[in-house]
Amino acid sequence: MKHLFLSFLLFTSAISMANTDPVGKITGSVIDGEFNEPIPYATIIINDMEGNLVTGITSSDDGTFKIDNIKSGDYIFKVQFIGYKTYSKDIHIDRNKTNIKIGTIKLEPDVAMLDETVVIAERTTIEQRVDRKVINVGKDLMTTGASASEIMVNIPSVNVDQDGNISLRGNSNVRILVDGKPTNLDPAQLLKQIPSTSIKSIELITNPSAKYNPEGMSGIINIVLHKNANQGFNGNLNTGLTVGKNTRFNGTLDMNYRTGKFNFYSNVGTNFGPRENGGTILLPEQNIEQQFKVDNQRENYLFKVGVDFYLNDNNTFSFYTNQNMFDGGPDGYISVRDGNDTSMDVTQLLYMNMDNSNSAYNFLFDHDFNKEGHDIQFELDYNDFVEEENTNIDFTDTALDLIPYNDLVEESRENFTGNIDYVNPLSEVSKLELGAEVRLLDTDNDYKTTNPDFKDSQYQYNRDIYSFYTTFGQTFEKWSYQLGARLEQFNVDAVYNGALVYEDDYFTVYPSGFVSYNPGEKNSYQLSYSRRVDRPGFGQVNPIREVASPRLTVAGNPELRPQFTNSLELNYTRKLGKKGSLTSGVFYRRTQDEINQVFNTREDEPGSIFLTFANFDSNDSYGAEFSLNYKLTDWWSSNTGLELYGQNLKGVAGNEFIEIDNKAFTFRTNHNLKATESLTFSLFGFYRSASQDLQLNVKPMYFMNLGARYSFLEDNKATLSLNFNDVFDTQEFRIEDGRPFEQKGRFKGETQTVYLGFSYRFGGGKNRAVKRKSRDNDESGGGGVF
Repeated sequence: MKHLFLSFLLFTSAISMANTDPVGKITGSVIDGEFNEPIPYATIIINDMEGNLVTGITSSDDGTFKIDNIKSGDYIFKVQFIGYKTYSKDIHIDRNKTNIKIGTIKLEPDVAMLDETVVIAERTTIEQRVDRKVINVGKDLMTTGASASEIMVNIPSVNVDQDGNISLRGNSNVRILVDGKPTNLDPAQLLKQIPSTSIKSIELITNPSAKYNPEGMSGIINIVLHKNANQGFNGNLNTGLTVGKNTRFNGTLDMNYRTGKFNFYSNVGTNFGPRENGGTILLPEQNIEQQFKVDNQRENYLFKVGVDFYLNDNNTFSFYTNQNMFDGGPDGYISVRDGNDTSMDVTQLLYMNMDNSNSAYNFLFDHDFNKEGHDIQFELDYNDFVEEENTNIDFTDTALDLIPYNDLVEESRENFTGNIDYVNPLSEVSKLELGAEVRLLDTDNDYKTTNPDFKDSQYQYNRDIYSFYTTFGQTFEKWSYQLGARLEQFNVDAVYNGALVYEDDYFTVYPSGFVSYNPGEKNSYQLSYSRRVDRPGFGQVNPIREVASPRLTVAGNPELRPQFTNSLELNYTRKLGKKGSLTSGVFYRRTQDEINQVFNTREDEPGSIFLTFANFDSNDSYGAEFSLNYKLTDWWSSNTGLELYGQNLKGVAGNEFIEIDNKAFTFRTNHNLKATESLTFSLFGFYRSASQDLQLNVKPMYFMNLGARYSFLEDNKATLSLNFNDVFDTQEFRIEDGRPFEQKGRFKGETQTVYLGFSYRFGGGKNRAVKRKSRDNDESGGGGVF
């Protein structure tokens, strides 16, 4: 009976299989045929032999695709992506051929189609990739400001204060890169010098892998600039005028000439004009009022020249140099009024001129092996920064015996970086990356003063870093992971007036790990971990005292130790069809040997503060982020974000150790309204809640910007932009309470402005730019125009 029952099951199964059509699946990947780089979101179409649509999907972030449940039969398989020629192939599925492996599809650029495309996207979009969030900057975002500093306030997780200082997830320990490279420029100054129209995308790398330089506690912000490398002669012209209490001008001209195996490119940019800042600080306990007003003068010129040489299909040489020249600084006054003793009243006149030049020279050799994705790059980078800071201080309206004085600071920094990066796809699912890097930094600071309370001094700071990294990753049907480690040998010494005041030599390992889960086309999850370091900056270890105001003296601490951070992060992305996407995430960071500010009062001068830095114990920070990129209608699209942060701050104020549990949130929303094919309006709103730091309690802030853009001429090659920023004049920094004594204050910059911009692009053709790795290559390199 048992054997009869088994025979019956086998017979009915065979009958069932005989009457069921087999189903198959199609797999493969889509890449750029010239650069061998993945093409995400390419359209995959399956038609029957009469041309009727059967099914279709888009390729994933890494260019791969898989189509399941296709019935037996003959089909036409197509891959389409704007700017590329359509790929087409006939396929057949039957019982003996259900697993169709297309392999790697290399799409070739369509020159005729590219001639008709607009270089800059209409709408800003947000992508969540394996190790970063990418904001592809569209024309809607660029209408909000003339510089990178002005549009940064639109970027999720990023905040910019009244001085232009930038923070990521509520923490200012963030590294700013341009085209994967840092520069010797101060980040706040750097962002003000990059025209918004030069920006292609902004990458937020909040939990970088081991292949990246581990510096920057809260992560990396990488600004990717446009590089024109089209066939023939092409260019982009962008100019703008900002009118407020002062008038400022900015302009850039990008050009290239591509012929045969050579691509020559150049960039010229400038911006100049003053910007006003002012404010008031009240010290109720001491009955003291401080007022200040400063016009920040600025004159900046940028030059970049480069060439790519395509020796053959496997070897490329590239060289560029960029030069940045800056002249300017604050010109204003700081007034102190003592309500208890008018003889202590004083007005300090301040004039500071910073004249600096920043030069970068970069060489790259890229070799592609015959196997797809098998690549090695060798890169050398040298950066030289020279600055002369001349400060004149005078005093008026005072009975005090104060002598005018002059400070002269001459500073030079040289940075050399050499790195080699190797990538080997070991199989269809596995990839190995190896790399080595050397970074040599030499800084000299010569300080001369006529101030009788200080003396001339010299300070040298030298740092050498040698590192090696490796990462290994695998991608399966729905799961992928990557593990890595970076090994670094760090040497540093500091010499003050000829005496060695600090030295350190240590070896450190920085591990990282990523796990991704993609259950379907719409949902993806990612869990990541990394260990990072925030080494003391030059200003934090420089022992030379500087008088920032009549009531504030600042000096660094050469014995500061680095702070190490362990970071854990979980992200979720949901694609909302063609309408947009939703990204969200939570993170937790623990920092050891945290570097913090120390505020000490001066007994001989009530209301005066001496500011320095010191290491403390551990610090915990955590948060959650939500970002919605959505196209509500054919004419209305939006980007909206909410960020919630919490952190535990520890430090010293007035010789008293304090601990603060700070919680805050930021909300921003950007809307783009398309009136016609040529005319678009934009609306941006921002709100930041109350927050606390070691010294101050900060009150809430909000503001709104309006913008409009009109495109005209053939193929909309010309564009006019008009922006009205801070419509209600509410963008100001307000403080209350305070430590080590009560303070109330208001700081107001020149935020209510009108910006008129004009852009024009000429030429067009096949994009063939050589692409360096998007990675942190050095300490001072200077990618892009810097």
